[in-house]
Parts: sequence; structure tokens; C-alpha cells
Amino acid sequence: MNPFAISILLLICSNVFMTFAWYAHLKEMSGKPWLIAALLSWGIALIEYMFQVPANRVGYTVMNVSQLKIMQEVITLSVFVPFALFYLKEPLKLDYLWAGLCLVGAVFFMFRDRLA
Repeated sequence: MNPFAISILLLICSNVFMTFAWYAHLKEMSGKPWLIAALLSWGIALIEYMFQVPANRVGYTVMNVSQLKIMQEVITLSVFVPFALFYLKEPLKLDYLWAGLCLVGAVFFMFRDRLA
């Protein structure tokens, strides 16, 4: 399998765990002490790192670190928006579109040398 594709798939898995680690406690543990939420989140984040570290190591063989970072941000928003809408029941905002368009621009500038 292509290292670029492997990196993207691993980053998607990483971001699913990261999003739950960072935000699920707001809904599921709002009545618990913050320390309990932090420890649980830390445990979930450990799983996240098991995907993120190999994703970056594999991705770095075909992308530079700036490209990896922009890819990470695009994937983060792609995972976060559905999570916010469907899991946290946040309202859909036009701001998601504007943020996404900014990231499309960032992707273009970071990867434009590959397009030529």
C-alpha cells in the first residue's frame, strides 16, 4: 500500500481517538471531577498516539513535516465536524465551511509542487 495512503488512514484513526479524548468527556463526564475526565482522556490519548506516531513516521517518507501537519489539520476538521454535529449535537455553522475552505487553500499551497 502507498505510504501516503497508509499515513492518511492512520491519521484518521488517530483523530477519531483524539477527538474522543479531548471532547467526549464534555458530554459523558460533565458531572465527574475534572481529574477523572483527564485520566480517562489520557488513556484514550495513549491509543491515539499508537496510530499518530506510525502515521507521521510513514508519512514523513513521502511528505515533509509541513505537509504532514496540514494533512493532520484537514483530517482533524473532517473528523471533528461530524463528531460535533452528531455526537455532541452542536448546531451546524457556516463557520465550518469557511474553516474548511481555508484548509483547502492551505493544502493547495503545501502540496502545489506535487501538482505540477
